[in-house]
Amino acid sequence: MAPGAAEIAHGPMFLGTAVNVFLYGISVTQTYLYLTSSKSDRWFIKYFVYFLFIADTVHTAFTLIYIYDSLIKNFGNVGHLQTADWIFATDPALTGIIGGTVQAFFAWRVNVLTHNIFLSLLILLCSVVSLWLGSSCAADVVITSTMVLYLRKHRTGFSQTDHQIDRIIRVTMHTGLATALWALIDLLLYLSSPSGKHLFFNFCLSKLYTNSLMSSLNSRGGWRYSDDSEAASSLDRKRSAANIRGQSGPVRRPEVFVHVESHEMVNPALKVDQRIYEDMTSNFDVESKRSLGRV
Repeated sequence: MAPGAAEIAHGPMFLGTAVNVFLYGISVTQTYLYLTSSKSDRWFIKYFVYFLFIADTVHTAFTLIYIYDSLIKNFGNVGHLQTADWIFATDPALTGIIGGTVQAFFAWRVNVLTHNIFLSLLILLCSVVSLWLGSSCAADVVITSTMVLYLRKHRTGFSQTDHQIDRIIRVTMHTGLATALWALIDLLLYLSSPSGKHLFFNFCLSKLYTNSLMSSLNSRGGWRYSDDSEAASSLDRKRSAANIRGQSGPVRRPEVFVHVESHEMVNPALKVDQRIYEDMTSNFDVESKRSLGRV
């Protein structure tokens, strides 16, 4: 057996498969959390999540089958290690399908927020052209930069609303730039190195796209939970303070505290700016938003 015949390409593929399975476990958890906490989402979002889960499962199964067939069943068979079969071809095919559909979903989200159909078409074009890794990286950069700039432009000056916008910006940057950077490294290694080092990144790329989308969907519930928790904590502190004052003397007009906080939440000046937070943290019910004049 030639020295390093398996290590050149199958070493990175084996390590990539290990990370791929790890990320698949995270994807399973993310999907479960979504299905149990986002029951009010529109039907096409739910079916899209089902599609991604099935595609991720098939991709993981084929990568495991290929690694087992190459390193176990054909151990020492140099001829087999130096050729690619149809099972190996499922990796780039499924990665392209998963990555492209996730970018299409984000293109729809950009259109919902900005109402810029040309920008959404640009993202779709980048996700389907033949220079896949380079255009995929470009699409991720466009998605991330567009959403971040749009959100920063619509800051309100009110602390609570701006706090939510900052959370959305952080999640957008973490998920979007992670996939863009991973695809860029994959492309640079493919162009600069004759070895199979880029296969490590390629075997994991589809799971990064799936997890970026599921993280974005699930974080909506996390923001709402955080808001509710903060509101509950604030209410508990006021009740405790009221009890203490009640022990030493009569409580004087505690309603003034409630009035101050509710004033910030229902201030008419926030109606337009709260659309940004609601568009990102709601269940993306476009029809109901249109009836409220938010889309």
